[in-house]
Amino acid sequence: MDLVIPDFGLLFWMVVSFTILLLLLKKFAWKPLLKMIQDREDEIAKSLDSANAAKAQMEKMTAENEEIMRQARAEREAMLREAKETKDKIVAEAQSAAKAEADKIIQSARQEIEAEKEAAKAELQSKVAELSVGIAEKILRRELSTEAKQGEYVEELVKNISLN
Repeated sequence: MDLVIPDFGLLFWMVVSFTILLLLLKKFAWKPLLKMIQDREDEIAKSLDSANAAKAQMEKMTAENEEIMRQARAEREAMLREAKETKDKIVAEAQSAAKAEADKIIQSARQEIEAEKEAAKAELQSKVAELSVGIAEKILRRELSTEAKQGEYVEELVKNISLN
């Protein structure tokens, strides 16, 4: 039982040594420990203030960024709209110019075709006339080689003329 219940002398020395320890701690350790705790509290408070300021600044910057993004989107939409209008205008002008040029080329081609057609007709008539005269000349020379044949031919022509 001696181990469980201490003697008065042991208890006395324990109290004396604990009191000496408390006095030493009070003199040498409490002030630096309290100063360190206070410094730490100040540092934490300062960090919290800095964090709050940074958070406020971030919110402000986020709002500014969103405003800048909104403006950029609006400018982009305006530029796209303007570019589309310009493209449509250029395409319309190019189409009208191409149509005018095509109409001009078609008209020129029609005139050229008509002129070539008339030239071909005239040339064909000339060739047909030449060939007809040549054939008629050859036939007449062959068939009208004698006077009797010439008389028969004249009578035949007269009959054909009166019938037509």
